[in-house]
Amino acid sequence: MALSKVDYNSLNVTAAASKALKWNSDADGFETGDVDGSMVLLATETASSSATISFTSDIDDTYKEYIFKFISIHGASNDGYFLFQADTGTNTSYNQTITSSNFKATHDEGDTETSLSYRTADDLAQSTSFQRLSSPIGTENDECMSGYLQVFDPSSSVFVKNFIARTSALDMSDFNQHVFVAGYFNTTTALTRFQFKSSTGDIQSGTIKMYGVL
Repeated sequence: MALSKVDYNSLNVTAAASKALKWNSDADGFETGDVDGSMVLLATETASSSATISFTSDIDDTYKEYIFKFISIHGASNDGYFLFQADTGTNTSYNQTITSSNFKATHDEGDTETSLSYRTADDLAQSTSFQRLSSPIGTENDECMSGYLQVFDPSSSVFVKNFIARTSALDMSDFNQHVFVAGYFNTTTALTRFQFKSSTGDIQSGTIKMYGVL
């Protein structure tokens, strides 16, 4: 089988952030550009004794999926759950209707206790409350939470807005708490903003990054 050759003059590979090498529109050369499945970093917020962290821009129909990455979230008060909610337009009430499910796996450092359980107290049923995404996070210097949240097609005017989250936290009792959450916002209105906070006290430190997925 013969191999096709590409003229090196047809290559356009100037470095570009969040871009990849792909065929050009004529399929006779390469260029840098967006490819399906690419994650584009849109915003980074760093907590510093923050009551809330909000993302209020770049959430539109450019992307069908958004991913929020939580990196070393550390609370100011013991037993604070990491929470999120969303809103529409320029509204700032963050009280959209959510139905969700929640379960978690746990294992302590001493290897004496494990569990896998559905968390009725952490799910929502047509509720406008903030959704819990983690177990309570400890406040000792080595205790924190990391994970991610995926939100699908938030700009849709036809469908409800599904989301999936997974987090891993070290709690105040030296347990790893691996939490799984899934649910939907029961609205066909476009979601345009998301907010994160702790159920108790501020978010002392940590980083949240928002990506759009092409």
